[in-house]
Amino acid sequence: MSTGRFTPDTTRLDDAARAGWLYYVAGNTQDEIARKLGVSRQSAQRLVAMAVSEKLIKVRLDHPIARCMDLARALTDRYDLNSCEVVPSDPGAPDLLTGIAIAAAAEMEKTLKSPERRVISLGTGRAVKAMVEQLPRMSCPHHVVASRLGNMMSDGAASPYNATIHLAERIGAPHYPNPLPVLVSHPGELAQMQEQEAARNTLELCRNADLSVVGVGQMDESAPLHVDGFVSAAEMAELARAGATGEITSWVYDREGNIIDCAFNRRVASAPLPRGCEHPLIAIASGAAKLPAIRAALIGRLINGLVTSEATAERLLA
Repeated sequence: MSTGRFTPDTTRLDDAARAGWLYYVAGNTQDEIARKLGVSRQSAQRLVAMAVSEKLIKVRLDHPIARCMDLARALTDRYDLNSCEVVPSDPGAPDLLTGIAIAAAAEMEKTLKSPERRVISLGTGRAVKAMVEQLPRMSCPHHVVASRLGNMMSDGAASPYNATIHLAERIGAPHYPNPLPVLVSHPGELAQMQEQEAARNTLELCRNADLSVVGVGQMDESAPLHVDGFVSAAEMAELARAGATGEITSWVYDREGNIIDCAFNRRVASAPLPRGCEHPLIAIASGAAKLPAIRAALIGRLINGLVTSEATAERLLA
C-alpha cells in the first residue's frame, strides 16, 4: 500500500501518472503533454501507454499524484500562476522537504537542459539548498548562476544556507555571488555599496534572470531571519507591528503581499523583488508555519510559480 512518500525511485511511474492525467482527465494532446513534461512526443506516448499498462487509468487516476495535480490546477487557477507543482505528503512527516526538493530540482533541470545560455538566480534557505542537493551533476558551462541576496552576515561570516556556489559547482557553471551583506548597517550605505561593479553586475543578472528560485520565510519566533541571527527579538516585534507576514530573500511583506516601507527593508541589499515578474520566479515552500507567508506572496504576485506539498496546498485552498 502506498504511503504517499515521494522518492526518486517513483519518478518514472509518477511521470506516467502525470501523462495519464493530462491525457485522460485534462484532455491534452500528446504534443501538449510532451511540452508540459519536457519530453519528446514519443516519450509522452510511451508514458500514456504506461499509465494504462500499470492500471493507473480506471474511472479515475489511481495514484497519489492525481490528487496533487488536481490541487496544482486549483492553485494555478486561483492565484493565476505560471507553474505549480504539488507533491504527495508523507502523513508521518508532512513538512518533509525531500519531496518538494525533488520536484523543484526536476523543474530546474528543464531549464538547465536548454542549449541556449540561461541565467538562473537563487535565493537562499533550507528548501533551496535541498533542491540543489537533489540535482544530478551536469555540465552546463554556458549557463550563469547569480545570487539574489548577500552572502554574508553583517560581521563578515558566511551565510550558511547560500546555495549559489553549490549549484554552480554541481553544473559546472560560472557564478556571481552578491558581494554584500544580507543587511547593511545603515540605509545610507546601500546605494554606494550597490554601485560597486561586482554588485552592479550581479543585480543586473538577477533583474534579467531566465529562472529564479526562492524560499519563503515566516515572520514569527521561528522565522529564519530571527533564528539565523539577522533580526533581534525587538526588531521582530517592530516588524510585527508593521504587519509583517512573510519574507522572500529578506524582503519583508504584509498579508497582501506588499513590501513594507520600513527601516528594516531600507537596509536589505538583496536584488529587488518584482511584482508580476515576466520570467519564472518560483518559490519552494511548505508547512503550516509558512501558510500565511505563502498565501500573502501568492496574493501579492511576488511569485508566479510554486512547488509545495499536498498538505500545504489543501490548506492554501481551504
